[in-house]
Amino acid sequence: MLFHSILFYVFATVMIGAALGVVFARNPVHSVLFLVLTFFESAMLWLLAEAEFLAIVLVLVYVGAVMVLFLFVIMMLEVTIEAVKSGLVRYARLAIVISLVMAFQLIQLIWFRGSGGEISGGFVPNPEGYDNTKALGAVLYTEHVYAFEIAAVVLLVAIVAAITLTMRKRPGLKVQNIAEQVAVRAKDRVRIVKMDAEKKS
Repeated sequence: MLFHSILFYVFATVMIGAALGVVFARNPVHSVLFLVLTFFESAMLWLLAEAEFLAIVLVLVYVGAVMVLFLFVIMMLEVTIEAVKSGLVRYARLAIVISLVMAFQLIQLIWFRGSGGEISGGFVPNPEGYDNTKALGAVLYTEHVYAFEIAAVVLLVAIVAAITLTMRKRPGLKVQNIAEQVAVRAKDRVRIVKMDAEKKS
């Protein structure tokens, strides 16, 4: 119980500090690294609450989507690839520190759960055989199905808007006309020339 409370406050403190780092970091790359740490700490709190599905989704979806955030930062701010490569050495130290903190906390949590420690302080323990993934799916597709569909539409609009914002006219860019390609006829593109056969002397 005491160790569970210690883990909770440690994870929560690191998460709050990382969230502040996202806001106050002057470098966008530092902000993204702090954002990764914030999501990871949130996943640790979900694991403490025995919500394994939400924790895995948070890591796979949000932490994985941070790579897309890198892409949009480079595309919209027109950061050159050479500048990004030259800054990798500078950002490597912060990335290594954040990775070590994440690995240490994950190993600590796995060790605590493997040693038979009770993870129920502050939370109601789940009954034997309870599957939070099944319960979440049942609630999501019955009681909150309309909210779920609306959220999907909003995300689709956000994706289209992001793609539209990153589309700019660049000099020398070749654009293909799909309608002209579909409407093309073979006789307009191919010319057959008949020639007499030549014999070598």
